[in-house]
Amino acid sequence: MQSNLIPHIQNYKRMKIIAIGRNYAEHAKELNNPIPTTPVIFLKPDDDVHFELEVVLKICKEGKHIAEKFAANYYDEIGLGIDFTARDIQSKHKEKGLPWELAKAFDNSAPISTFLPKSDFENLYDLNFELQINEEIRQKGHTKDLLFSFEKIISFVSQYITLKKGDLIFTGTPEGVGKINKGDKIAAWLEGKQLLNFEAK
Repeated sequence: MQSNLIPHIQNYKRMKIIAIGRNYAEHAKELNNPIPTTPVIFLKPDDDVHFELEVVLKICKEGKHIAEKFAANYYDEIGLGIDFTARDIQSKHKEKGLPWELAKAFDNSAPISTFLPKSDFENLYDLNFELQINEEIRQKGHTKDLLFSFEKIISFVSQYITLKKGDLIFTGTPEGVGKINKGDKIAAWLEGKQLLNFEAK
């Protein structure tokens, strides 16, 4: 089966992957987490693994301390990505108040689709996206349900981390996360267009 799993981003040798947690209220509720008042961020550098489908922004120019009103100028393409999470490790670390990096930053933990120009979409806050596992719908999301807008996220992250061309921001997952197994067929769509199609190894 042909895979759209990361090959096109290998040219971005110095890129960062920045991820936003708890950006959909229903996902926070399903994990019994409080709804945040500011974006929760973590990095994904190069067991009981769960899938989390997310809309991904591709940064198009360098920026630091970006005002929210100008943040739309700092990304020009969007795609889909899956934040694979070792949920058992994450739970143990959360209980002890430790960082989650071991649960998030393992090899191949962030498959990413091809990207589409954001100009292809009339309204970025009226986008449907969907994940299927073995041809069964497991997650359905809509960008109108974001707690923090793309612009708010970019502005917030840039107060702490300099954004550079090619950096990627995972913007949070909707409800419906679940366990992935070896051999599962994974496919994802954005506005009816399939952007991911691969098998879990």
